[in-house]
Amino acid sequence: MTGLLALVAAALFTGAAFYITVAEQPARLALDDRALLAQWLPAYRRGAMMQAPLAIIGAVLGAAAWWTSGGWHFLLGALLMLTNLPWTLVVILPVNRRLGAIGPEDDPAPIRPLVRKWGWLHLVRTLLGMLATGAYLAALAPVT
Repeated sequence: MTGLLALVAAALFTGAAFYITVAEQPARLALDDRALLAQWLPAYRRGAMMQAPLAIIGAVLGAAAWWTSGGWHFLLGALLMLTNLPWTLVVILPVNRRLGAIGPEDDPAPIRPLVRKWGWLHLVRTLLGMLATGAYLAALAPVT
């Protein structure tokens, strides 16, 4: 049951990350620079409030499933989900801070390149979630 819950958390995380990558990011890049930043700021805050707990829950449940079952796929999935946290804090957060520091009177020139960079960095989170979901699926697959 713990493994199934880990899979659900990883799949929810991945679905949200995938949506951001393939739908929200391209749509926001169609906006002018000021509107782009105005959309990105609240969207990122709301997304972080959803995705951070899902990453932690998915990692903890995957580790618990590994601990109780010994299945290495659960450990792999847990590590992949957990990797989202340092990736976000060490690699993505500096970009977030630079974007958040841009005021309404500041030069808008850095906005688009920073949001593009953020999108590529966020793609890594999407891929980590996909790999973790795949690992959990493999762990739960019946052995034939």
